[in-house]
Amino acid sequence: MTLNDFNASLANAQPPSGLHPVVEALWYDANGNWERAHNIAQSREGTRDYDRLHAYLHRKEGDEWNAGYWYRRAGATVFSGTLDEEWRHLTASFLAK
Repeated sequence: MTLNDFNASLANAQPPSGLHPVVEALWYDANGNWERAHNIAQSREGTRDYDRLHAYLHRKEGDEWNAGYWYRRAGATVFSGTLDEEWRHLTASFLAK
């Protein structure tokens, strides 16, 4: 699935089937369901991809301290761009996997 296809799917009531769970979480996040996205991030704590998602979600929430913790757990630096840029970066990265 391309990023454009994924973005088009955001108008649907449900995410497309067969998505990587991190991409599914990003779909829910883009559709205003932060809690569902966060539940997915928590489902595999200690896994780099999920911890990276967790960092983004806490940054979006405004909890910079908690976000920093999850960036460190994921072995990533704090994203320096906007939240929208980080969302696009994560979505494109995980769609490519």
